[in-house]
Amino acid sequence: MFSFLKSDPSKKLNKLYDAKLEQAMQAQRNGDIRNYSQLTFEAEAINKQIEELEKEKEKDKEKVGGK
Repeated sequence: MFSFLKSDPSKKLNKLYDAKLEQAMQAQRNGDIRNYSQLTFEAEAINKQIEELEKEKEKDKEKVGGK
């Protein structure tokens, strides 16, 4: 009913994902390859969460449209 008032968790995750990629880029530029690898790994995990949320949204839209 009031779904427009709910915050979108994927937006928050997208910001976090972008920040991790930025940190990884800076680490790579500074020659810290281990930190770059760790940050990239974390960014990939966040990206998987984003993809899962988007799949759930698509399923919810199909349920609403299918009625």
